[in-house]
Amino acid sequence: MPETVTDVSLDALESIAWLETSWKELEARVTHSFFLSWLWIGTWLRHIPDGARPHVLVARSSGKIVGLAIICRRRAWSLGPHARTRWLLNETGDTRFDRLFIEYNGILAEQSDAIMSAGLNALTSRLHRSDQLVLSGIDPDLEATASRAAGRAGLVTEVKQADAALWVDFAPVRQRGGDYRATLGRSTRQAVSRAMRLYAERGPLELRIMETTAEALAAFDLLSDFHRSRWGRRGAFANPGFRPFHEELIARGVPTGAVRISRTMVGNETIGVVYNFVHDGRVLNYQSGFLYESDSRLKPGLVSHVLAIEDSIARGESGYDFLAGGGGHKSHLANREQAMTWIAVGKDSPERHIEAKLRSAKRMLRTIATNVPKKTAALYSVLGGLVPGRSV
Repeated sequence: MPETVTDVSLDALESIAWLETSWKELEARVTHSFFLSWLWIGTWLRHIPDGARPHVLVARSSGKIVGLAIICRRRAWSLGPHARTRWLLNETGDTRFDRLFIEYNGILAEQSDAIMSAGLNALTSRLHRSDQLVLSGIDPDLEATASRAAGRAGLVTEVKQADAALWVDFAPVRQRGGDYRATLGRSTRQAVSRAMRLYAERGPLELRIMETTAEALAAFDLLSDFHRSRWGRRGAFANPGFRPFHEELIARGVPTGAVRISRTMVGNETIGVVYNFVHDGRVLNYQSGFLYESDSRLKPGLVSHVLAIEDSIARGESGYDFLAGGGGHKSHLANREQAMTWIAVGKDSPERHIEAKLRSAKRMLRTIATNVPKKTAALYSVLGGLVPGRSV
């Protein structure tokens, strides 16, 4: 295989059919995340909002496609005298639609380091004035590559958000005989056992996998109801593009096993719905919805995830990833974490420093809002400052 990329182009997307063929051919040859699969990218392209301007970054070596990504350009408000163009990796720049939350983002590529570097060099060379290259949900390796590309172009890298994806590595569980609950902390183990005992008093406790598309979509509807009852208009379903995108993703992914939706049943009652992706032997917990009750000893989320994790271990899979974002159960159930960042690359300028201070102030207000009475927090939400994470 050639060691260098000889050509990187960026052109407006004209044919999804051509891209699908090229993407699937490359996807079959390389290691990649679920969010760089054609299942995710193709579905996303079919649902992007009007006004999005998708371009295709294509890296070729000796005429062979060795790297692909979608770059959208969007004009944005700027504090300076010039309008800003944001160049976004596998996102649209539409804030509501992008709440689909891509993670483990990157360029689908052979020889990942070299091609990532070449692709980012090509993108940073196109930035002018107050333009920014936005890379969301990336790992430390890609962040480092982006920082080097920025340095070569005389630009700076700004971390807008830093988070971690907590996950369960099944290797140490299997080393201890495969008993996942035995690896949990004492208080978590007791909480799980107590909740399961209380649920069992009502009827048999069971994790039921939705085997057909119709079953999965019905469970997704119930997940939506649970989610809305907890988050109201602040949740993921407030995004008008969320439901149609996921309905197609589920319809395409369930038959192949790439999407796995489960119900946690107590007798005939559903107390939890867990919506997961399955990729390369690893389960990714994308979204969940639970039936919360006044008895705090009942833990529908904790119980649902423990059952889903145990099911995944029994299937011979390698791990269960909660992805980034808040959720108290994650820290109690996970044994590993993966750093993840959201960054912007651009020229250093007074406007950038002012915007950074404004973001810092907004984060401080968000922190304050989480510690004030519920009505005040709701008011802050209406003003657009409080947005819950992807998972419940």
